[in-house]
Amino acid sequence: MIRHAPDGVEIDVRVVPRAGRSGIAGTRDGALLVRLNAPPVDGAANAELVDVIARALDVPRRAVEIVSGERSKQKRVRGEGVTGAAAEAGLDAAGR
Repeated sequence: MIRHAPDGVEIDVRVVPRAGRSGIAGTRDGALLVRLNAPPVDGAANAELVDVIARALDVPRRAVEIVSGERSKQKRVRGEGVTGAAAEAGLDAAGR
């Protein structure tokens, strides 16, 4: 789910758009489950995903990037300037 990258970490994410509220909801099928209030239209869900991950990792939005899966529910997100341990701790805390 969380892999080390040269400049930070990469996280496998599964999104659920049009949820009641946005947030991290645990894991599913080896990926971080993120519920998003936004619909998957005009990049709204992707923008909200970046916000949720940036808050969880405690980094600015510009440090979070969707690497693959922009048009899919399965995505890979990169967080720059984050260690694996810090990412795991931040995502666990945000999922509670």
